[in-house]
Amino acid sequence: MYPERVVSGMRPTGAMHLGHYHGALKNWIRMQSEHPCLFFVADWHALTTHYDDPSIIETSTWDMVIDWLAAGIDPNKATIFIQSKVPEHAELHLLLSMATPLGWLERVPTYKDQQEKLADRDLATYGFLGYPLLQAADVLIYRASMVPVGEDQIPHIEMMRELARRFNHLYGKERGFEQKVQEAIKKLGSKAARSYNTLRAEYQEQGKAEALGYARTLLDQAQSLSQEDRERLLGHLEGTGRIILVEPQARLTEASRLPGLDGQKMSKSYGNAIALREDRDSVTKKIRTMPTDPARVRRTDPGEPEKCPVWQLHKVYSDEPTKEWVLKGCRSAGIGCIECKQPVVDGVLKEQEPMRERAQQYLDNPKLVREIVEDGCAAARKLAQETMVDVRSAMGLNYR
Repeated sequence: MYPERVVSGMRPTGAMHLGHYHGALKNWIRMQSEHPCLFFVADWHALTTHYDDPSIIETSTWDMVIDWLAAGIDPNKATIFIQSKVPEHAELHLLLSMATPLGWLERVPTYKDQQEKLADRDLATYGFLGYPLLQAADVLIYRASMVPVGEDQIPHIEMMRELARRFNHLYGKERGFEQKVQEAIKKLGSKAARSYNTLRAEYQEQGKAEALGYARTLLDQAQSLSQEDRERLLGHLEGTGRIILVEPQARLTEASRLPGLDGQKMSKSYGNAIALREDRDSVTKKIRTMPTDPARVRRTDPGEPEKCPVWQLHKVYSDEPTKEWVLKGCRSAGIGCIECKQPVVDGVLKEQEPMRERAQQYLDNPKLVREIVEDGCAAARKLAQETMVDVRSAMGLNYR
């Protein structure tokens, strides 16, 4: 059995905005206190759509890492690294590609969806088609148990699970597997061995999912087993061979509740975003010039908050008394739009203040960021190399 581990990454596409914070980073910050976490800059993934202009990748990478640290990602709790600095990702991607059916890649929903959204780019490349496979390698190489994703990414996690299952089925049947399984069962002791065999039969013959859970717990608690024997017995239990690659679970995260300044999804490309560490004066100006309910042409005109983008920000940044004040004041024309916007300004600036403070030490001393990433890359690579030893051996590539 492998320890619970969380893996997630982001493409370096420039400065992060508050939509990223509310949509992903807040979840990362919470999870880093609950489980071992690895967070990586997906610079190779950035090339799948920006291969013709990679000039912004390096600068965007360092900016993004500073944003992560500013938001509250703690390098003492989480491993922060750069994808391309762990070349084992590419090796596993290559080896997985040898046995991945082409149809699996073509059926990923985001494949055609992204081609339509990015119609101005030439995406008829293997890199773009193989994006989900590289994404799978990013996770499977750390034998991660959980991947935080939104609902739209669930098909990618399902594909990762299928790939792990296929790999274990193809390559997990080592020579003498059945004999080694029987030897491992004997190490459990007679009582635990009987329980294991009974639970395996209940799972495989009757489809009892709870039997699988009980059997896994039994193996977890068996002090007499080596890690390899646990893997063999788990594979025997599930009807495969050794569990070389772990099937990750999707950890559903809340969708961002923070819209952009115009009410649409916050996005730099829409010009409606507030950067994580944006200047105070710029933030104030952006919010004060936000569009409001079109019905409020004059100060004396009543409005409807539900039709106003500012109200959506109040839902995130204002307390209940303030929201009641807005609802009553807007509908009665008792307050003006500038008055209504001020609590949002105050809320955003208050949220950003500690981020700016945390970021300053890294802006003053960029060497600190490099050292954090260097240490993270070394830690991630050690885990990745351990997986690749097993993968190469299973595929007959362990030359001696």
